[in-house]
Amino acid sequence: MRGYHDVRVPVDERRQILWRTLCDAYFQRLVSAGDTVLELGCGYGDFINNIQCAIKIAVDSWPGAAAHLNPEVRFSAGSVSDLRGVADRSVDFVFASNVFEHVSRDEFLQCLKEVRRVLRQDGTINILQPNYRFCYDEYFDDYTHISIYSDRSLCDLLRVEGWNIVENKPRFLPLTVKSRLPVSAPLIRLYLASPVKPLAKQMFVRARLSEDLQPE
Repeated sequence: MRGYHDVRVPVDERRQILWRTLCDAYFQRLVSAGDTVLELGCGYGDFINNIQCAIKIAVDSWPGAAAHLNPEVRFSAGSVSDLRGVADRSVDFVFASNVFEHVSRDEFLQCLKEVRRVLRQDGTINILQPNYRFCYDEYFDDYTHISIYSDRSLCDLLRVEGWNIVENKPRFLPLTVKSRLPVSAPLIRLYLASPVKPLAKQMFVRARLSEDLQPE
């Protein structure tokens, strides 16, 4: 992964604008002030730095992520399938943006087992990532993509693993801030509120464990 962030996803002010607005206009409504939030594959920390909650935890295989996180974020460098540093039943909200297309199916399934372990009752996993149905022609422009998911296959996989789908938005956001759409807070808010999503190629899926798998 040496050089990947510099070449493929360099620091970009547009990404910071995007995530500040996404947290404020959309994701914050899903997170309470007293919650513990865990971000898988935090990268530059654009989500975990901006979401408001009581405790923030971040995991990424890139050790350089630590330099971009706010002081209150507890960071662990390692695989998203190994959450040994996170206590059982301690997390309310798990978030993963553009992560699971970069890992094998086995690693994803192991990650789900770990998430099941750390989630509190009624906690959720929240996944934002490319929807192959709408971006198949550019999906592998990122050479680190190794697994393919659409909104349909991702939801089916989660159901098989014991999760109930709470929210499924096949077209949620454009694939990248490098798209033709300008990046500004007012436009992002309008885009989120609009039933028409031009260039939307990323999906958002939110799921909760089935009742028989809920921790007591």
